[in-house]
Amino acid sequence: MTSANVIEIEEPEFMDATADTIPCCDVRIPAGLLGFEHMKDYLLIARPGEAPFHWLQVKNNPSLAFVVIEPVYFMPDYQPDIPQADVDFLDLSSPDDAAVYVIVTVGGSRHATANLKGPIVINRNTGLAKQVVIANAAQYSVQHPLPVNGNAA
Repeated sequence: MTSANVIEIEEPEFMDATADTIPCCDVRIPAGLLGFEHMKDYLLIARPGEAPFHWLQVKNNPSLAFVVIEPVYFMPDYQPDIPQADVDFLDLSSPDDAAVYVIVTVGGSRHATANLKGPIVINRNTGLAKQVVIANAAQYSVQHPLPVNGNAA
């Protein structure tokens, strides 16, 4: 992942929880994200009017955030095979314990892609998360095109 995948927000109040944001949960990623290993603590944030997209905001630097989305919104048949070591690390007892998000890269006003090979898996009960390389990564792309009109693929 390159620094182009993180968005620096110029307006300090943009991610202010007192503004029009809805913090969904605290997220702790002990290993960090690829290319951002030093950043461990995040807030998953929803903003009205931006659904189904969310922000994964760096907690100690609110001006930095990743755009993320649950892949079910554009690829209902996405079936990531999460390695058992990652399931154990995240202490997932069932598939319902896992929230799966993918990072969105915006490449202009009419082009966005999602990384389906390296989803962020969050334990819904604890907030513990990890960006995993799925066992069936060969079936997916790191630059899966997102529909620009909002319709599912």
